[in-house]
Amino acid sequence: MALPWLQARDPSDERERMGGFGSALLAPLGLAAWAYGAGARLHRASYTEGWGRQRARQLPCRVVSVGSLTLGGSGKTPLAAWLAGRLCQRGHRVALATRGYGRRSRDAVHVLTDGRRVRGDVLGNGDEPLVLASHAPGVPVLVGRDRGLVGLHAVATFGTEVLVLDDGFQHHRLFRDVDLVTLDGGFGFGNGRVLPRGPLRERPEALAHAHAVAVIDGPLDDAHEAAVSRHAVNPVRIRARREAESLRSLSGGASLPPAALAGMRVGVLAGIGQPAGFARTLASLGATLIAHRTFPDHHRYRPRDLKDLHREADVWVTTEKDAVKILPGWTRADLRVLRIELRVQDETSVVDWLESFL
Repeated sequence: MALPWLQARDPSDERERMGGFGSALLAPLGLAAWAYGAGARLHRASYTEGWGRQRARQLPCRVVSVGSLTLGGSGKTPLAAWLAGRLCQRGHRVALATRGYGRRSRDAVHVLTDGRRVRGDVLGNGDEPLVLASHAPGVPVLVGRDRGLVGLHAVATFGTEVLVLDDGFQHHRLFRDVDLVTLDGGFGFGNGRVLPRGPLRERPEALAHAHAVAVIDGPLDDAHEAAVSRHAVNPVRIRARREAESLRSLSGGASLPPAALAGMRVGVLAGIGQPAGFARTLASLGATLIAHRTFPDHHRYRPRDLKDLHREADVWVTTEKDAVKILPGWTRADLRVLRIELRVQDETSVVDWLESFL
């Protein structure tokens, strides 16, 4: 289950969730958050002010980073896949680089796909690389903690001209030509507090270092919109929406349109950063949500996690990110996977703007 103070959208919502006594128990986290925030500012300043610039690797290709200020669920992975795919369509030699959170492989660099065939599984690579490969066909996807080393491998192996980083805004060791920051329109900056007191990796002031801000499933509420306008030096804004594309059974078979969920009584199975957003999507498609089973982001599923699903609901719906970690034989319930595609507003203008940097 997600921690209440990480899910609260503002301090008043947080107080309502936790109550006065609960808020007092969280007070020690305030000091930890101050230390974390100070460390994040110092780490960024060591590069932006030149203290550690000699360690920032500059690759022999252009680097585009898609990152976020918050923990998961802001749409950065779909946007990274979308940008890579569109640049590839325009004739650029593109590769995607991702850390592969939770992967077991110890290889410094692993080529998950060369753009044609996938060579690896979720245990060796993590869940998000497989989602990237699915949504950016034709684009090589490389996995490794050191994105600079990954980029050098991409250039040497594929002649990469543009490296797109998934979740690279805090990866200061690598020079980026373009930094895009994503925000979930329904969540924004959450309660506005830094980890572990809130969901922020950095304070909103860090938006001053972004070349563009992408709001996914917006608009933001007035307070968070004002914070973006106050801190984002560059006025470029990207607006996009995650839309349900198709519905398929985990066990295989033909895909159905998302409208097939209308009127169905379903359970929600999710181990993602913002499970509430996924639930809202299902509800918007007309599904009646009768059960929820949620886990932390990047959860590594076991058969016991799906025990007795069929007793709570006959039909369950999960995400693509979760589906790659679940075997059909683990449950007797009808488990279906909802595929989500990103629709970017004024997409031609967005790609034109990006190409102006490249």
